[in-house]
Amino acid sequence: MTGGRIRLIATDLDGTLLDGTGRVSERTRAALDAARDAGIATVPVTARQPIGLRPIAAQAGFDGWALCGNGAYGVHLGTGEHLFAEEIPADVQHELAEALRAVIPDLLFASVRDAGEGFVAQEGYAAIADLNDHKRHPESMGGVPLADVLAAPSLKLVIRHPSMPTSQIFDALRALGRTGFEATLSGAPFVEVMAQGVTKATGLAQVCTRLGVDRSEVLAFGDALNDLEMLQWAGHGVAVANALEVVREAADEVTDANDADGVAAVIERMLPR
Repeated sequence: MTGGRIRLIATDLDGTLLDGTGRVSERTRAALDAARDAGIATVPVTARQPIGLRPIAAQAGFDGWALCGNGAYGVHLGTGEHLFAEEIPADVQHELAEALRAVIPDLLFASVRDAGEGFVAQEGYAAIADLNDHKRHPESMGGVPLADVLAAPSLKLVIRHPSMPTSQIFDALRALGRTGFEATLSGAPFVEVMAQGVTKATGLAQVCTRLGVDRSEVLAFGDALNDLEMLQWAGHGVAVANALEVVREAADEVTDANDADGVAAVIERMLPR
């Protein structure tokens, strides 16, 4: 983006904007504030649900549009307006679950619904979950039969196993050769499934359309597989040094790690002087 105009900064949170303790550093907050003072929109683009985004929004000063669920839905943090929501049809997730369970027994599922505020977990899911997984205490998750988890459309369907590595579940899902959904990994201990065609890039495109921003005017940051499409779509995609190799290779630039304020360093350099 040498010499180009930045009108929107889109950033992943965990592993990218946030440091290793899950906080927004003083330097990062100052860089975001300086961008907003320069008239640049700052948009968090996360796998998180609103319940997990709100504390970070307060730290980072995000009060405009935000993307949750890996681009499945857009919400305005100030007004509560919903821009869009893309759901996985119930029949698609039922067929997916049936096919994957035939290959990998003992999988557990959870469904994100109701503009990201609802979380419906299968019986047994809470027992292997941690507070940090969904920013919800496992004791609050309850548990229902799998049929109930799959009965209604989901903004995001979560799949995990008590002992099998997430990467192995992801590979098995892709090996099924099925269509009708998108699957990705965010670094969390589960596979994340969205509606067909949904990525952080598609969600960001809708926000940019709403704001009248061209993709060439977007500066984007990320670290994980679920950030890949967004970095490729943006006018200037930046990977932090701790990003996956495939993400670093796809980015236009690699900055310092999240623990070294890599996002802030790029914003400071690119702000109008």
